[in-house]
Amino acid sequence: MICRYNVFLNFVAALAIFISCSSAKQGRSMNNKNFTVTAAVPADTTKTGEFLQALLKQYPLYFDSILTHKNDWNIQIIYTQVDRGRNGVPAFQHHYFNVNPARYFYPASTVKLPIVLLALQKLNELKNKGITRNTTMITETAFSGQTAVYNDPTTATGKPTIEQYIKKILMVSDNDAFNRLYEFLGQEYINTELHRKGYGDVQILHRLDIFLAQEENRQTNPVTFLDSNNIVYSQPAQRNAEVYAQRTDSMGNGFYRGGKLVSGAMDFSKKNRISLEDLHQILISLVFPDKVKPGQHFNITEEDRLFVLKYMSQYPTESVYPPYTADTANYWQAYCKFLLFGAEKGSMPENIRIFNKVGDAYGHMIDVAYIVDYKNKIEFFLSALIYCNSDGILNDDKYDYKTIGLPFMKNLGKVIYDYELKREYKFKPDLSPFTFSYDTPLLKR
Repeated sequence: MICRYNVFLNFVAALAIFISCSSAKQGRSMNNKNFTVTAAVPADTTKTGEFLQALLKQYPLYFDSILTHKNDWNIQIIYTQVDRGRNGVPAFQHHYFNVNPARYFYPASTVKLPIVLLALQKLNELKNKGITRNTTMITETAFSGQTAVYNDPTTATGKPTIEQYIKKILMVSDNDAFNRLYEFLGQEYINTELHRKGYGDVQILHRLDIFLAQEENRQTNPVTFLDSNNIVYSQPAQRNAEVYAQRTDSMGNGFYRGGKLVSGAMDFSKKNRISLEDLHQILISLVFPDKVKPGQHFNITEEDRLFVLKYMSQYPTESVYPPYTADTANYWQAYCKFLLFGAEKGSMPENIRIFNKVGDAYGHMIDVAYIVDYKNKIEFFLSALIYCNSDGILNDDKYDYKTIGLPFMKNLGKVIYDYELKREYKFKPDLSPFTFSYDTPLLKR
């Protein structure tokens, strides 16, 4: 089936090239506008409440070094307690430790969460075109550094779709899948929409896992959507002409470039930026959309929202397409579940599910999570960041993820979870809305 489909795609691709090339010229001319400066540089303010600081001090074996190096390691923690009223409506109590939006960290793969939600939002805006999550999406090229996609062998049909890209992102944090959504959205749409939703200092400026020039990241590919043998929508190549607030973000004592060590801090001023607090709030808006301001909503359907929650919590070992179940050496149940489980590769407790998005790169380790325990009727949000790079050298692949980052994440998750087990809930939550039928049953332990 895939082979026959590829023959068809080659024909369609040739047609799409012609359409997208002419459209690309139109798209670039449409973006020929006056430059504007958008997004603000965040204020240098630190949030630290007494609760989290006191709780961490109760576990000196876990957190003495954390407390000592909280600024050197840029440790930031947000813990949100969820208390239900008699009618089940949640109320939040936020606790902060060393949270400062002005203190830069590289967000790595955590930027994939808002991109997933924006991709579904844009699909919803294009629904009158007849496009769904499962419409075939062909990606073409129109600028240097771009690559094309005509098929996807990880689907049952061999067709590349937005749904499949989202599954890959949510289950294993696939970088190429992120890049395809970045290209579908375009740099301008991403940043404009996030700023409109109140995330004013966010800058999503580049693809992941490939190193392109600033101009190459401003340019995004032409994309064509196919329904059977017909082109239902063709999006031209786009160029973002917006100019964003200048930043001076830099890190480290030195860095490798072209195999050579360069002394001094590495420039991060043109790399992606989003605060831990914004990521935390975006996750809350997904889990409890009724509890955020209307302007902060992502314009997605309830079906889309549940789809995202399902695959955020589904283990790779439960996935048929993509076939992660066949690769247990690289993917395990707790894969990408830093909080609570760290580097563990064993079986997950059947009563716990974690709805989260992690990131790790340049020594940074981040996890943004909503954690539920169906048996004990527990729910809470926990987001954490740590910079684990004791030698201060970047791009040397010598980061302290295993010795500092993952133990910190595991211990923090465990301490908060144990606290929640003891905490009195006036009304226990109904967690049935967060119960899903996954693609395959959980493997027997």
